[in-house]
Amino acid sequence: MNLIFLWTDILLWLLLLMILAFTKYTLGKPHLREPWRKVFKSPIAMSSLLVLVLYIATALLDSIHFTIPDSKNSRLNGEVISVLDFMLLDIKTNEEKTYSAPFASNLYSKESVEQPDGSLKRIAPRLKYGGAHLADPADKWPDVAKKTLKAILASLVCWLFLLGFFILLRRRQRNNSSRADYPTISMSLTLLLLLITVACMYYLAPNYHILGTDKIGQDVLYQAIKSIRTGLIIGTITTLIMLPFAVMLGLMAGFMRGWVDDVIQYLYTTISSIPGVLLIAASILMVQVYIANHPEAFNTTIRQADMRMLSLCIILGITSWTGLCRLVRAETLKLKQMDYVTAAKTLGVGPYRIMLRHLMPNVMHVILISIILDFSGLVLAEAVLSYVGVGVDPTTFSWGNMINTARLEMAREPIVWWSLTAAFIFMFTLVLAANLFSDELREAFNPRSR
Repeated sequence: MNLIFLWTDILLWLLLLMILAFTKYTLGKPHLREPWRKVFKSPIAMSSLLVLVLYIATALLDSIHFTIPDSKNSRLNGEVISVLDFMLLDIKTNEEKTYSAPFASNLYSKESVEQPDGSLKRIAPRLKYGGAHLADPADKWPDVAKKTLKAILASLVCWLFLLGFFILLRRRQRNNSSRADYPTISMSLTLLLLLITVACMYYLAPNYHILGTDKIGQDVLYQAIKSIRTGLIIGTITTLIMLPFAVMLGLMAGFMRGWVDDVIQYLYTTISSIPGVLLIAASILMVQVYIANHPEAFNTTIRQADMRMLSLCIILGITSWTGLCRLVRAETLKLKQMDYVTAAKTLGVGPYRIMLRHLMPNVMHVILISIILDFSGLVLAEAVLSYVGVGVDPTTFSWGNMINTARLEMAREPIVWWSLTAAFIFMFTLVLAANLFSDELREAFNPRSR
């Protein structure tokens, strides 16, 4: 096994290390730990956080790439796959001929099949993998119900084990006055629902196409799960790129005023006036030309797609920091009139120290809510950009590419609806969880609400 390091993989794991370092720093600061304690007491926040953790874990598993030179499966020899691909190998390799509906055992469209007597008959042939273990397709739904029951029972056993471990941990912390009061009921119900969902996929996906197949017979559930990494990379790495520009320039513009404020306002006004889609399209075109002129640096399709995704993150970061910069500037203009800032100036504290030690903590609630809202907007932006053809590479799994493909499928007769539905469900769940969690963060970190 040979590990393959992609730029987006490195940045995603680096971002995880930064989050862990920030968590360790927060635990040592009582004034930062207290708002998070309020977040952990919120049922909505903790339920949303569990959903986000599942998405993040899926993206991290999909961000460890490797090759298996001497694999028994001939399709994997030399192919770059991830840990998630290896876990979903049955779904990945079970490809049909063309479209099939969710839980179908026959193709979606009819074909002319030669009968034993030599005549031709229009029928929907049996699928190669979906329901192939059944002797009679009429036994499909009893078999689905049986496997679903097994999944629910396995989920309940795992849930009871985790619940018992959590109760034991809470009893050991009973005499600890600093322990947080978690919303146990909402967390338990959310965890049970997630466990049932994952277990149903585990028991049903190897034998059925739960969300159907696309035009080339690839499993739609596999595409939707693989698209999680693309959505999270677009949302997180873009935010990581634009955050330093937005925060520092916003603080400087609001606190220093004068020519500094004029220059920064002129800068973000100019960038805001440029149509974002045109700038992104031009940048993607330049990246494609660069890749074509340097084939030795991008010798595989996955490296070319990774470079295009990274360039998209950079361009989105350059064009999306202006909104947060305006918010930080406006909040800084208000806070610089406060007594504690005036006292710090009187005592001779430098401007940069005032911005970092006095102003930034008090605009943190604005930054946090904007970051997560921008994350949701960037996930949706990727879908829109891929839909118009200037997003990620067409070979990359993304919800935008699924929606773009579904545009033509919706015009078929009979209609192929499951690709659009799958992309909508997965994207809607991620964006909804992020928005609900950001709303609770805003309430906890807002100094006025405290």
